[in-house]
Amino acid sequence: MPRVLFDAILHPHRSLGRGGFRLLMGAVILINLMVAGICLAAGAWPVVPFCGLDVLVLWLAFRVNYRDARLYERVRLTERDLTVQRVAWKAPERHWTFQPYWLRVRVDDRPSRRHQVTLSSHGQSVEVGAFLSPEERAEFARALNDALRAWRAPPCPPAPAE
Repeated sequence: MPRVLFDAILHPHRSLGRGGFRLLMGAVILINLMVAGICLAAGAWPVVPFCGLDVLVLWLAFRVNYRDARLYERVRLTERDLTVQRVAWKAPERHWTFQPYWLRVRVDDRPSRRHQVTLSSHGQSVEVGAFLSPEERAEFARALNDALRAWRAPPCPPAPAE
């Protein structure tokens, strides 16, 4: 088994946890019940079904958001190679393998394009961390470059542990 020199698992950030979601939905339902009661008392009964419809739409939006949060990318540098694994909901798992000596890590931060970290070597390239903030991308690229620099330092590559 090759020794692991760098291992990062990248997840999309979600600011609202399960408890916060329950609290938010409880507050929205309570407010909608009050509005529905007021409308019903005023004789505006056709408004009542729409009070439930917005709760349903909000719930569906959060459901899609939490489903998309299952995406993750794993970047692993070993003594032999660098691998990128991408796992997404209802999509086939993808793998890329690079020889670390020739690998280039590039952070594109031009304002006209979305910020991205691109790993490339021998005509093959892959973007990683597209869901990270610009600061997180820069930090990830810096950490990966440091690990690659250590991998390339003599003796290059590090001697296998046996």
